[in-house]
Amino acid sequence: MTIPQTPSRSALPDVAFDAAAAARALDWVGMSNIALPLRIAGGDGTPIQVAASVDVSVNLRDANARGIHMSRMYLHLQNAFASETVTPAGLRRALQSLIDGQGGISNAARLVLRYEQLLLRPALASHNAGWKRYPVEIDARLIDGHLHLGLRFAVEYSSTCPASAALSRQLNAERFAADFAAAHPLSTAVVSDWLASERGMAATPHAQRSRADVRVELRPAFDELPLVALIDALERALATPVQTAVKREDEQAFARLNAENLMFCEDAARRVAAALSADARIERFDAEVAHFESLHAHDAVARVTGQGARE
Repeated sequence: MTIPQTPSRSALPDVAFDAAAAARALDWVGMSNIALPLRIAGGDGTPIQVAASVDVSVNLRDANARGIHMSRMYLHLQNAFASETVTPAGLRRALQSLIDGQGGISNAARLVLRYEQLLLRPALASHNAGWKRYPVEIDARLIDGHLHLGLRFAVEYSSTCPASAALSRQLNAERFAADFAAAHPLSTAVVSDWLASERGMAATPHAQRSRADVRVELRPAFDELPLVALIDALERALATPVQTAVKREDEQAFARLNAENLMFCEDAARRVAAALSADARIERFDAEVAHFESLHAHDAVARVTGQGARE
């Protein structure tokens, strides 16, 4: 019996070198949703490994080239982040290697990395802590040698409606006046007991989980991606980030923070903008806040754009 011989590599056909029909240049060609492990900086700066979904592409500037070297691109991508943490410099090197691997038919490359950043957050009052996840997307492009870096992430927080709070205070005041209309004089102890009873709260303002979705264009002059710093800055500005491990004392502290930070969506958008516009690492930003209303069947949304601080 004759055993068929495996053809040598030189004998394998490659139609990618055939002439292109309807020849023209293409903006981007590549692959989407590639599974890839990434090394990123954790909350304390220590590198950690996360599972990521990656899009990779290059332009096809040679109008007559039928296609790009896609398998070569995939292998370059696997090697690019095998042993180093994702940084602006590392992204530039990876993008340049993708361009170089195309043999002159490309002069631009793009990487989109999507993953979840886990950060350990302390409780507000107790000694507990818990993990929170933040969806992240890094959009890196190298075009004619110029690096463009985009960073997208989201922060969840609580928003208590100022109008609802005012209306609730009015009802509370009316009930107090009715309950103590004939009480003269009033002692502090009596009022304190009344406030601590169910009668002491005639109405409560509505509050809801809310989210700030942020995209920033970074100035590529910095050594590290400022993701954790930006998340921290926004949570400080909004003042009511959602919690993880919660005991009663933490819940009470959270209720106090909400009362001290009543916010319409417009207020939240301005807080986000103030935090981002003070950061010199940001070229420009685009932010949208959404309050997932407990009063309405629709969401309240505000959007703001701006620039970072100039040094």
